Parts: sequence; C-alpha cells; structure tokens
Amino acid sequence: MNENLSSISGGATDEQEPELDELDIEAFVGLECKPRAKRYIIRIDKKPYVIDKSVITARELLHLAGKNPPEKFRIWQIIKGESHELALEDKVDVRAPGVEKFRTLSRTQTEG
Repeated sequence: MNENLSSISGGATDEQEPELDELDIEAFVGLECKPRAKRYIIRIDKKPYVIDKSVITARELLHLAGKNPPEKFRIWQIIKGESHELALEDKVDVRAPGVEKFRTLSRTQTEG
C-alpha cells in the first residue's frame, strides 16, 4: 500500500522545522504535512497509543494493540473517512496527509 514512502518535510532549501514533544495525529488530520515530533499519538480501535517513530508497519501496529499473533488479525488504515486494508508488512507514515486512525478485526470474525 505505502511501499514508496518519500520525505514529506520538503526540499533541501527548507529550514529545519521544530520538533514537537508529542503529536496527536488525529488532531492534525486536515494538514497537508503534520509536524515532526518525538512521539506520535495514534488510535487503534478508538484506544490511544504512543509511538516514537513516524513510520511503522501494520505488524507493529497489531503488536502494539495486543493483537497477537498478528497473522490472526486484519488491520485497516482510516484515511479521510475511508478504510484501506493493510498487509502485515505495509509501512505507514503517520505524518502523511489524511491518516486518521486504525481499526482491527479478528480473521475469524466477519464484518457487519
């Protein structure tokens, strides 16, 4: 899904942007580029989690949410209100435009 992650901080001529201590990605969803931070607050199944990097795999998100083993779960990234299923090795840049939150479901359950 997001195999080709590019820098979103701009070109080499841009000044270095200040780094925040903590950033809630859901609160900055409308921005084209979210500020850099030491930690990011993300939501998985409506519960907040703190991560210390802006790029994370779907497998890592499932581990973070206590969904083990991750192979028994599915995870969706919610972008601008639309769900996009992620493969376990897909990388997600939480600073990317539109990224809001994540939703999981056991592979033994069906939606609906």
